[in-house]
Amino acid sequence: MNELKALSAEEISSGIENLNGWSYHKETSEISKIFTFKGYYKTIAFVNSIAWQAQKHVHHPDLKISFGNCEVRLTTHDVDGLSYKDFELAALIDSLYF
Repeated sequence: MNELKALSAEEISSGIENLNGWSYHKETSEISKIFTFKGYYKTIAFVNSIAWQAQKHVHHPDLKISFGNCEVRLTTHDVDGLSYKDFELAALIDSLYF
């Protein structure tokens, strides 16, 4: 298991390059992405999938849900920045997108 520590600027830059469509917000030490869907039910099904994985991985994103989209924001509060957990969960969330 990796040690939980804040990532360096170089590690963040490398991590964001390996993700599809995620944005890095330096001022808030977060990465985020907006996922779009055709309808409310598909949005909620996606959110439920995220919730299941977040609980399993003990890492919980902030979610902003509206009709047809879900904004996901990730940071690691324990390190006051981004950690490997954020990038691992972001990649997993991408794999859930349908």
